[in-house]
Amino acid sequence: MKHSILIAIALLAATVIPAGAAEPVITPDETYLFEKRDTCDLFLDIYNPAKGSTTTFDGRQKPTILFMFGGGFIRGTRNDEDYLPWFKMLTDNGYGVVSIDYRLGLKGSDKVGVAQVNVLDKAIHMAVEDLFSATNFIFDNARQLGIDPANIVIAGSSAGAITVMQAEYEICNGTSWAAVLPEGFRYAGVMSFSGAILSREGKVDYRKHSPAPTLMLHGTADSLVPYKQIAFFNLGFFGGGKLVERFEKFGYNYNMYHFIDYGHEISGSMETTMDLQKRFLETNVMQGKKRIIEAWISDPDVYKGVGVQSRKELYSK
Repeated sequence: MKHSILIAIALLAATVIPAGAAEPVITPDETYLFEKRDTCDLFLDIYNPAKGSTTTFDGRQKPTILFMFGGGFIRGTRNDEDYLPWFKMLTDNGYGVVSIDYRLGLKGSDKVGVAQVNVLDKAIHMAVEDLFSATNFIFDNARQLGIDPANIVIAGSSAGAITVMQAEYEICNGTSWAAVLPEGFRYAGVMSFSGAILSREGKVDYRKHSPAPTLMLHGTADSLVPYKQIAFFNLGFFGGGKLVERFEKFGYNYNMYHFIDYGHEISGSMETTMDLQKRFLETNVMQGKKRIIEAWISDPDVYKGVGVQSRKELYSK
């Protein structure tokens, strides 16, 4: 059944700023309700390419970036001020951005690890379900929104990165989670800032389709989302440092950047790695070239945050 656009909040209303408050770096052009869940309503914000920006590259339309925020599945917002400068960079470069809500399936949890795998699995797949709902909303309302559903790159930070990597994995394996999407639907690309994939069947295996072109960035010292893996028999949580081994073995289209001695702050490195993203989007996604990059980076100018660096720290707050 077709989704309908339920709520469109006018740009004027979206840009009202309380007296004395700092003006946001960027504000949404439109906000829509895309799904009503039992526990909450889910909204998405649309940021159109900036006026006068170049929206094509090499004769091809630039994709829309569908973004999922981070926060360990316990916190976070689609319009967090930390992401807004990056959204502006993208729109100034001719890319549209859609930033979405999703349910926080671990809210209230005091610890999360492989021992709590069922809880973690549920939280991840709740977020995947919400991503697919947002995707269907865009698909059903593509003309009104001015978005090409065949030209969407999903991107995420931390928990959001786990979600987009897991979502692509579900699609490539034709699971029941992905069955809600239009037949034959594929994302144009994936960008993961400190992401991972949860598998209950041993090593990550893309059985039905090869993954879309994928950009992965991960700190080698990340102890929140594991850089390598946490595995127990057939159960595994595989980070970028382990996933790239599978991508290389099977000849997938990927760029992987290992940030030496960096922790989970790479999940917030979107502004300082914009050049890597642009090259990936232009070459691997838009031109469709199989430009394989695996690089180890030691750069003091890459974002070093003061945020949460471990699961103990995150879930004890």
